[in-house]
Amino acid sequence: MKQFTVNTTLMGKVTDIAEEEGKFSIKCRSGDEFQVAVGKETRFQFLQNLDGVNRDRVPTPENFHQYLPADLVRKYIQPHSLVVLQGVYLENNGSCQYDARIVNLLNSYKGQDELVFEQTHWWLTQISRLADSWLGFLFPNKQTYEIDDFALYRTNLNIIGLPTDDEIQECATLSRLIYGLSSAYLLTGGERYLSAARAGVQFQRETFRSLTSDGKHCFWAFGKRKTKYSYQLYIRSLNEDDRDTIPLYEQIYALAGLAQYYRITLDWEVLDDIKRTVRVFNDLFTDPESEYGKYAYGDYFSHLDYVTLNWDSPALGDNQSRKNWNSIGDHIPAYLINVILALDPLPLTDRGHEEIEEFLATCKKILKTASTIIVEKFPDPDPSVPFVNERFLRDWKPDHNWRWQQNRAVVGHNLKIAWNLTRVANYYYSLAAQSAVDNAQQAEEAQRLGDKLMKLADNLGMKMAEIGVDLFRGGIFDTLERNPQNGTSLEFPWFNTKDFWQQEQALLAYLILHGCSNENHDQKQEYLRLARETAAFWNLFFLDQDNKGIFFRVSESGDAITVGQYGQKGGHAISGYHAFELNYLAHIYISTYVTKEPFCLYFKPNPDCRARSLNVLPDFFRPNALQVTRISIDGSDRTSIDPDNFRIELGEQEFQLGSAAEIIVEFTPKS
Repeated sequence: MKQFTVNTTLMGKVTDIAEEEGKFSIKCRSGDEFQVAVGKETRFQFLQNLDGVNRDRVPTPENFHQYLPADLVRKYIQPHSLVVLQGVYLENNGSCQYDARIVNLLNSYKGQDELVFEQTHWWLTQISRLADSWLGFLFPNKQTYEIDDFALYRTNLNIIGLPTDDEIQECATLSRLIYGLSSAYLLTGGERYLSAARAGVQFQRETFRSLTSDGKHCFWAFGKRKTKYSYQLYIRSLNEDDRDTIPLYEQIYALAGLAQYYRITLDWEVLDDIKRTVRVFNDLFTDPESEYGKYAYGDYFSHLDYVTLNWDSPALGDNQSRKNWNSIGDHIPAYLINVILALDPLPLTDRGHEEIEEFLATCKKILKTASTIIVEKFPDPDPSVPFVNERFLRDWKPDHNWRWQQNRAVVGHNLKIAWNLTRVANYYYSLAAQSAVDNAQQAEEAQRLGDKLMKLADNLGMKMAEIGVDLFRGGIFDTLERNPQNGTSLEFPWFNTKDFWQQEQALLAYLILHGCSNENHDQKQEYLRLARETAAFWNLFFLDQDNKGIFFRVSESGDAITVGQYGQKGGHAISGYHAFELNYLAHIYISTYVTKEPFCLYFKPNPDCRARSLNVLPDFFRPNALQVTRISIDGSDRTSIDPDNFRIELGEQEFQLGSAAEIIVEFTPKS
């Protein structure tokens, strides 16, 4: 090649250092090594969070000259450290060189073993700044919130967070924002976030809830748009993939915020709406002839005709009698895990448990059926295909002709499966441990199911590391052809871009696989390396430092794409959800599995919640992963704690003043 140049990013570990020449070498995940040249204009910078703090605290060596490449290398480059480079790659007549113009450093000043995004406050800071930005965008100059404030809520926000001309208010995206605000409260105890979440829940329930005449079923309208004198409520979806239908995934995500908010408040009205919505899933979306049983709650069709409420209506077109990843798998992270965590063990109450116990049993059945279906139906029967199938006909034959998906894989969906199957495996391992003494058969069945789920999770985690991860720059690719026809192992239907939510799925998958994989030590360490590389790419390239938000899509090298819908801070496919979910769970997973540091969660049960106990387990963990080390209620620490009991009993004194008690629970990982 003659005078070929390209502006590109490289990520790798430092191998050789040639200080005198102002050069060093890195080895990428691909195994390729690059010699890196530092120039007078090369800038060395530490990874920055949304707080804008400069974390460069590296001591300046003696006789240091800021513009000498040799001195810059001497000061900043450490052997074996992970670095991310931005610069120009050149090839000319067989010779090649990489000229670094920005060297991004990820280690703290304390030493090369401590990455800045594994420090105690990194994710707490990020979720706080994101929550502040969202509230500032939507409700300027407010610190407390009422239902009327959310009349100004807008789904679509432009690149700087201002409302666009489209005044649509989508229910599912509002629910996702409520999830984010609730998560911000859980991590930080910020009353502002809970106030906003509470008002958002009230607005969602009053604006979008549609109850059937018997009051037993709850549908959620797609959205509401203001007209000149009134407003138009849309029951049917306006999203292009689902237009004029009731898609199950929108109903599922209408519960995401409610379920996370319920964990904090135990608000019985919210739980009632969750129960009525799940009844819709089971009465209207379930396949009545499922091979998974007569009442196979978990085997769901993806769409209903909004007129007939039938999944087999010809009016659904190519969504008729279809099942997909969203209709089966999205139940698990959106609401199931949080509902089960909140209700199991059953809450202490002065009223009967029967209805809650029945609902909990239903949720457990959905969890088991959905997980089993994913393991049995989603993997491709051809072992040479690394991806799951994502869309299906009624009889579970793969549908490779559906619109844009065709025979294509979304990398993030594969990693989302790996992440969530690991979580569910943890649940069954815990169930096996609980049942070991009293019910040996139940314990064996739970252990066997946990092993089956972990096997697929591990398989997908490693396969996506080979094909879905950018081996040179870091980050997770978007969509790939499942059977490449270009003579290589990698074929992109469109471009080799990277979307924000897929980085989230990857980071959470690799963190939890590092902590929970049944594989050997080397593979667990490989998962940790993958998690760290993904965290580096996320924090470097998806944080909008100017507007304190998240970019939807970046190029292969991390350059933000801000054209059209990808220049929006809020929209149908982006809201206060995935980034907040990442902040919330990354903090918990890193504390538990990586740094082994204590962390706190905050709760505030409503005075009229009816329950006299609170379940506080943060996520599905394996037995002996965490212990409770402190419980503080309204500023007073309890003197007697059972470290292995994640159900906190509440007395009348917690509600005697008619106001909600702030409950802080400290968790410490077990070694």
